[in-house]
Amino acid sequence: MAKSEDEIQFEDFLKVDIRVGVIVKAEEFPEARNPAYKLQIDFGEEIGLKKSSAQITKLYGLSDLVGRKIAAVVNFPPRQIGPVMSEVLVLGFSDENGDISLVSPQHDVPLGNRMH
Repeated sequence: MAKSEDEIQFEDFLKVDIRVGVIVKAEEFPEARNPAYKLQIDFGEEIGLKKSSAQITKLYGLSDLVGRKIAAVVNFPPRQIGPVMSEVLVLGFSDENGDISLVSPQHDVPLGNRMH
């Protein structure tokens, strides 16, 4: 449980814009410091296509990714990761080995929908 000084207000949570998107392209990222993939993610008409880099190579092959719906933070500033400008932060949880498991909706939801 978070200590009281670590608590945030609900308004703080609302500042983080987490949306659902679908991976439309996944490629190897050999220039990355740690094993990673380059992803192109479609967040629907309002947000459109965004690029990201994700260190998810242990649990996912490239063929596992295209068509997969994922959650990502879409309102962080872009960040340069090697030769890739990452525009969104793909969300996941680490397992006991530190390998990342993607956050995905359990049911079909429209692209661009906001997490709440």
